[in-house]
Amino acid sequence: MSKLFVDKSITINAPATKVWDVLTISEYNADWAKEFSSGGPQFHLESTWELGSPVLWKGQDGTVIVEGNVTAVEKNKIIRFTVFDVRSAERHAVTEEDGITFQLLEENGKTTLHILQGDFSAMTDGEKYRDMSADIWDKVLPKVKEMAEQAN
Repeated sequence: MSKLFVDKSITINAPATKVWDVLTISEYNADWAKEFSSGGPQFHLESTWELGSPVLWKGQDGTVIVEGNVTAVEKNKIIRFTVFDVRSAERHAVTEEDGITFQLLEENGKTTLHILQGDFSAMTDGEKYRDMSADIWDKVLPKVKEMAEQAN
């Protein structure tokens, strides 16, 4: 089966440092991460964002909903981390490109944020989950853009 990834980009009228902050600081990411809960409990991401460090998606009560580890990081340029829903019994072998990748490219004061999420092909109903995730990113990316531009 071919690989299944969500692959999306958005141009943001803010420097990469502002976009990075919106992605990595818990107070900011709690605002856009709520799109992933689809009306359920709100959560935020916690991490030191250092290579190998854990990335925890925590609910308001501190419960870990999704966990992973940073697999690539270059401040203000790229961050990649694995994701595993702890409520699911299904765990897959993870390749270096799996998980969520945020890539930031700044040019003339504007930043292109490129996200890649997957590979969903290893999952049962992978296409369905890829499409659901793509719909969520269609809500998250404009939110990240708005937040970074307001902070600018």
